[in-house]
Amino acid sequence: MSRLPVVAVVGRPNIGKSTLVNRVIGRREAVVESEPGVTRDRREFVGEWAGRRFLMIDTGGWQTKGDQLTEDISDQAEAAIAAADVVLFVVDVTAGIGPDDDGVARMLRGAEQPVLLAGNKVDGPSAEGLLPDFWSLGVGEPIGVSALHGRGVGDLLDRLVDALPESEGGSDAADDGPPKLAIIGRPNVGKSTLLNRLVGEERVLVSPVPGTTRDPIDVEVEIDGEQYVLVDTAGIRRSSKLSDRPEFFAVQRAKKVLASADVALLVVDATEGATQGDQRIAEEAASGGAAVIVVLNKWDDVDEYQKELTEDSVADRLGFVGWAPVLRMSAKTGARIGRLGAAIETVLDHRAIRIPTPELNRLVRGWQSAHPIPVRKGRRAKVQYAVQAGEEPPTFILFASGGDVPDDYLRFIENRLRGTFDFVGTPIHFVTRRKRRDRGRA
Repeated sequence: MSRLPVVAVVGRPNIGKSTLVNRVIGRREAVVESEPGVTRDRREFVGEWAGRRFLMIDTGGWQTKGDQLTEDISDQAEAAIAAADVVLFVVDVTAGIGPDDDGVARMLRGAEQPVLLAGNKVDGPSAEGLLPDFWSLGVGEPIGVSALHGRGVGDLLDRLVDALPESEGGSDAADDGPPKLAIIGRPNVGKSTLLNRLVGEERVLVSPVPGTTRDPIDVEVEIDGEQYVLVDTAGIRRSSKLSDRPEFFAVQRAKKVLASADVALLVVDATEGATQGDQRIAEEAASGGAAVIVVLNKWDDVDEYQKELTEDSVADRLGFVGWAPVLRMSAKTGARIGRLGAAIETVLDHRAIRIPTPELNRLVRGWQSAHPIPVRKGRRAKVQYAVQAGEEPPTFILFASGGDVPDDYLRFIENRLRGTFDFVGTPIHFVTRRKRRDRGRA
């Protein structure tokens, strides 16, 4: 559910950063050449170690002096550092400490993120004796590795995994199980009836008394030939209206289910229309990262006038999730429930969309050129770089300078993304990072 942690691989040119990245990801994708400066743009690769997945950003070589191209490459490396959760600083132990190593170290000594110092080209015992010299960089213990031969890389990755932040979902390991569908909504709107209809048997007690379903109930179902895990959650109500402790804890468990769900089926009673309670539940689902499908239940029980009122209430109360498909059906009779499978497959597919980094940055630059961020308090922020750091839901890190990116501009970028890519049914999350003023240049 949460975005992948970001690891920025930085250092001066021609020290083996790309070789190390290739070693970690297990395939030769990062460009490796003997000529310095081959890696000019940041490239992203997904690595995995000990059940944790992370996004590795392979940067161009950082240099303190040089021509305009070198300046641009260095700026790219600094942007990667600003967007990272962990920085992997690579040095060449056989070459000793140079001015560019010092420049990177000065910048990293003030970084908020954990920094790991990888002493590369430790191909044998004789090179290990060179490691202590790199303590003087002031960024921690040098860890000896050989990216070419794999020596010490496992120990480095153990340290890297320990430094990664905990993900919101509790793990970054890939989950190969069936997608999880959370049936959510206010009490007594037909959630249990919908589950029983999909399962084909009476698995959950159906009662007109609100709050009958106390515990989330997991059950595997097949919808249009696809396997899913369905969860029927206790109706969510405001804490001030909870009548007893069992219902209170049922609500808390329901919210936890939302945090791990792939798709949330928000059941709305069509005879009442969308309410403030439905609005709050939709906010919980979207902020948790689940895709959302709005199910207008009991649709056959309302006349044309009420249908119009219900449609208006959805546009009013749930307009902030206007990207969510709206299905009109009856869980009790099964009318139009056959449309649910296609909608679920659609939102699952679209929440896994990944935008290539060059294309993403080209688009963001164009949108900013046409519609710059408004001046706030005499300053105008600018998004220098963007990277998609996660899927399911799509999560983007924006590296900005000159101030904070305001929420209304994030909504502008979101609207542009939705207008360009088909993100139907899925929320889009943003993480913003500020550029450090002290670039640590010599």
